Amino acid sequence: MAAKKKFYVVWQGNEPGIYKTWAECLRQVKGFPNAQYKSFPNIKAAEEAYRGSYVEYMSTGTYTKKLPISDASRADIDYNTISVDAACSGNPGPMEYRGVETKSQIQLFIQKFPMGTNNIGEFLAIVHGLAYLKKNNSNLPIYSDSKHAIKWVHYKRCNTKLVRNAETKHLFEVIARGEQWLHNNKFENPLLKWKTKEWGEIPADFGRK
Repeated sequence: MAAKKKFYVVWQGNEPGIYKTWAECLRQVKGFPNAQYKSFPNIKAAEEAYRGSYVEYMSTGTYTKKLPISDASRADIDYNTISVDAACSGNPGPMEYRGVETKSQIQLFIQKFPMGTNNIGEFLAIVHGLAYLKKNNSNLPIYSDSKHAIKWVHYKRCNTKLVRNAETKHLFEVIARGEQWLHNNKFENPLLKWKTKEWGEIPADFGRK
């Protein structure tokens, strides 16, 4: 079965615009600080989104799955939070994670690694979020769509089976620092599970599905 055709909007990157392939989109956003982009199922949806800004679209767009699909389910979300998510091109493969304000989708932090797994990214995203909030004296809750990562954070251990080698050496050093941070710091921030089936994709989603 042929893969479904997608179009990619780049609001912020080397050359903003609409691209027909992920490879073209990647050339515009890879290594670009705070890149803003998302995939769409057809050119009409992409053009409609591109006419506005990234933040405006992600807050009010008619197609995006990032918003709840009904007023009833929307009422269940605590918008006074931050949301985190990870993306991995292959598993393992190039990995990145980020954190955003849940309501505005304004990006608060982002990290990229040449090799990793989605679960590692989800774990590090939560830890980074906790450290970010602690630095800002905030007890805001954190949303994650990964129950495994939430469990790992509570256990203070990244229970990954990724092979440790020269390519993953730096990543494992970051994991170790994250685990150490959890052992050395107490936090009161609730870790909340994002209900993807009810609410759509988490606001920190990278939009590559």
